[in-house]
Amino acid sequence: MNTNKKIAVVLSGSGVYDGSEIHEATLSLYAISKNGGEYQIFAPNIDQHHVVNHLTGEEMNETRNVLVEAARIARGEIKDLTEFDANDFDAILFPGGFGVAKNLCSLAFDGADCKVNSGVEKVLKEMHKASKPIAAICIAPALIAKVITGAEVTIGHDEGTAGAIEAMGSHHKQAGHGEVVIDRKNKIVSTPCYMLDATIAQIGEGAENVVKTLMEM
Repeated sequence: MNTNKKIAVVLSGSGVYDGSEIHEATLSLYAISKNGGEYQIFAPNIDQHHVVNHLTGEEMNETRNVLVEAARIARGEIKDLTEFDANDFDAILFPGGFGVAKNLCSLAFDGADCKVNSGVEKVLKEMHKASKPIAAICIAPALIAKVITGAEVTIGHDEGTAGAIEAMGSHHKQAGHGEVVIDRKNKIVSTPCYMLDATIAQIGEGAENVVKTLMEM
């Protein structure tokens, strides 16, 4: 395995219902460090679509910023996504959480017709053009499928999301806990994580398998 790789990790807030899934994000960072890599965390400097009370599941009447919220997970060590330069990184990784489908794109509301944040789209296209690996966890593979037409990804076996991926012109492959789907042509790695009913140990396994695969590409 080629270690010492520098991996960019893009977050979408803090918390499963309106931002990044914290277990997926943290365990991805752990897997990168454990396997000899380095990471730099990024997030777009934009308002969240909305704010959700994670205790009740109800929407809250307030505004929060994706970069500011993601900084909680990053312990303050985070950069605005506009500072991203594909030349500085060997790979990029997107953890899941509804923030991906609400803040980074509009998948949660518009399905296959979703719009992708321009900064996120730019970063993904830069990495794809440079033929550098892209990893996506949970719902994030659907974001990749929207930007890179013809991508082969997995979100587990959720029929609705799989159908949206196919409608975008990409391909969905079913996968279980810890299983990784590799699109070698486009250098995309994906795993379902919390798109399946999962334990935190299974999330750790999925994150580790994605990171190891990323480092071997």
